[in-house]
Amino acid sequence: MNLRKLIEDYLKEAKLMQLATSVGNQPWVCSVWFAADADLNVYYFSAITRRHSEEVVKNNKVAGAIVLPQSPKDPPRGLYFQGAAEILNNQEDIDGAISVYADRIFPKEKIKEFMNNKDKPHKFYKIKPTSFVLFDAVNFPNNPRQELNL
Repeated sequence: MNLRKLIEDYLKEAKLMQLATSVGNQPWVCSVWFAADADLNVYYFSAITRRHSEEVVKNNKVAGAIVLPQSPKDPPRGLYFQGAAEILNNQEDIDGAISVYADRIFPKEKIKEFMNNKDKPHKFYKIKPTSFVLFDAVNFPNNPRQELNL
């Protein structure tokens, strides 16, 4: 089994992740829609006034959990990562994020509407993971915890 390929496939199939941030030794977790590029960078789009958005500015170290729907009878599978997040302000970077995110999550028109919202402007965030853990009892029944360090 090619671990990187399994991670890429999992990222393509899933669309919602739990994002963990922390400021002042107080963790926070939320759910955000996401998309990933070929380099395994993870992009999400959020209002700049959300707690997780404000916390990324203060502490860019984040973690995430991505789990596809399953039942208790299924062999467990899940993808977890840690890394550093940044707000995208450069137009070239934003365009790149839009190309990965658009139509997978929201159409471009909806993204522009969110970005231009005067009350709750949205921005793209890029997470550069330092490691992934794929817990996969389907493909690795004898050793389900597989780690990919980047």
